[in-house]
Amino acid sequence: MKVIIASDHGGIELRKEIGELLNEMNIEFEDIGCDCEGSVDYPDYGIPAAERVASGEFDKGILICGTGIGMSIAANKVKGIRAALVHDIFSAKATREHNDSNMITMGARVIGPGLAREIAKTWLETDFQGGRHANRIGKVSEYESK
Repeated sequence: MKVIIASDHGGIELRKEIGELLNEMNIEFEDIGCDCEGSVDYPDYGIPAAERVASGEFDKGILICGTGIGMSIAANKVKGIRAALVHDIFSAKATREHNDSNMITMGARVIGPGLAREIAKTWLETDFQGGRHANRIGKVSEYESK
């Protein structure tokens, strides 16, 4: 599995925590930033990360901003991306099992590092269930291809 991670200025520290988790889990990843002191625009990091997941270069992506909302909106504009805003373990598991999400977004101003690590770990270790859920994902993909 290959994972890409990115954040805006509001998510730098939490992104570093997720990078440490990925190292602990022996998961190959690329961190594309940001590492700046000043304010940056979340689409400048979220969209390129989403494009790299959509292209197949990476299997999954984790994006972090202040609330996770902006990154979720930006990533979901990229065809083929199913980015889920997640702030609890149940949703992290459900979005993999039912929605086959290929990206998650989290808010550094909403959750702390311990919970963020558990969310990411659960999400990374959970498989898509397929079945009736595959039909639903297919409908979303069909609409997206119009």
